[in-house]
Amino acid sequence: MVPKHSFLNELSSCSAALVPEGFYDRVEEGSIKLIKKADCFGFSKEGIVLDGQAETIKSDLVILATGFKGIDKLKHIFLSTKYQEFIAGSDDSATVPLYRECIHPRIPQVAIIGFSESLANLYTSEIRCRWLAELLDGKFRLPSVKMMEKDIAEWDKYKKSYSYSKYYRRSCVAALHVWHNDQLCKDMGWNPKRKKGFWAEWFQPYGPMDY
Repeated sequence: MVPKHSFLNELSSCSAALVPEGFYDRVEEGSIKLIKKADCFGFSKEGIVLDGQAETIKSDLVILATGFKGIDKLKHIFLSTKYQEFIAGSDDSATVPLYRECIHPRIPQVAIIGFSESLANLYTSEIRCRWLAELLDGKFRLPSVKMMEKDIAEWDKYKKSYSYSKYYRRSCVAALHVWHNDQLCKDMGWNPKRKKGFWAEWFQPYGPMDY
């Protein structure tokens, strides 16, 4: 179960997870079995049968941790292949190209909330919803397509510095959360320094109540 990447990579890719109490003890004693690679499997009366193994793994419960591809879900918003390519981006080594993690520069009529992740998704999505409401209310305007694409490319470069590449396209801002919020605040005309006083700004952690 020891990963091949660092904790910083995992945290910055939003792929860290909490496990139930006693999980590792149960794995060690064998009452929970982790099967990382199984090209083919089937079920029998006793449990699960893996391809190439004669012995059945006796099981009361089987969890199929298959995951899903969020990018495919974004693409299927559109019937047009042109817009499917726009929203997913042409570069498979880059994150999904959304300005402020919300709006594609070439499809500004569509806003996507919740695709980009952080360590606290409710908090992240809520401030983006406020940003979107201010935009729709005419409090500020989007930059030109060229400027938005330049900004997306800069964010892409920074995120690549930290993220675990296998999950990179998930677009995680965990390591850049406060910086991201600073940009949203500046767009809306708010002061990005939300703390009261110099020392608080430097040493107190930021949270939802600061916004």
